[in-house]
Formats: sequence, structure tokens, C-alpha cells
Amino acid sequence: MRAQSEAKPFTHRCRVYYEDTDAGGIVYYVNYLKFMERARTERLRELGFAQSQLVDDDLLFVVHSVEARYLSPARLDDELQVSAEVVELKRASLRFHQQVRRASDDALLCEGHVWVACVRAENLKPRAIPEALRGAFGGSGLSPAGE
Repeated sequence: MRAQSEAKPFTHRCRVYYEDTDAGGIVYYVNYLKFMERARTERLRELGFAQSQLVDDDLLFVVHSVEARYLSPARLDDELQVSAEVVELKRASLRFHQQVRRASDDALLCEGHVWVACVRAENLKPRAIPEALRGAFGGSGLSPAGE
């Protein structure tokens, strides 16, 4: 399935703390991936699926690959808006488009795509995304793309 909607993507707000920065007070590049992870987790929670419950149901989402572009630095104490939009939904995987923006001026700081695979918690083997979860993501602006 591919996104066919102009709906505004889910956004999670967070603050840049000292621990997120380097000696110059600029966010260390890998921490943008942490901000994106938190936004994906909060998106699942908003849809009614807690990560802890998914593990109990023998389901994990693992990052398969990431593509990121760094455009401008975030700094200590900046408030960020981190989006998490599912743009592709397959049988056992999702592709998210994510952006990190500074809240004060809406400047795009980092953006990327994250490919996430659905696996069994027990053995880390691929498994189909459960219908309830597919339906929740499907209700957020996705339409069939001829898998």
C-alpha cells in the first residue's frame, strides 16, 4: 500500500537536552534517529498499540534500514516536532517518512525514510503485520498499491 492522502502526518514534540548534544551544544547526528524512533513509538501508541503489548503478542518491529539527510543543526533547548508518516505498508514491513523540525520557526533540520520489519519476538523471523494493526495504519491515509 502507498500513501494517497494529503492528511497531516503524526507529530511528536520533544526537547533537546544536554545529553543529546556534542561539546558545541549541537545535536549529535545519531540522536535524530532516536527522536524518530520515539515518534514512531508514539504513533503506535496513538493508534492504540503499546510496544509492551506487541511483545506480549510475539511481535516486534525492527529497523531494517534508514536513509537520512541532515539539513540544519538543532541546538540545546530547541523544541522539536518529529513526524512519523507511513508511506508504504507491505505484508511484513512498513516504510516511514519522517521529518525533524524546529518548533519555533518550522525549519526542517533532518528528514529521512525508515524501513521497519515485523518479526516474531520469540525468534526474530518475519511475520505478517496483524490485521488490526494493518487496519489502523490503513485508516491513516493509505490505499492499495498492488502488492
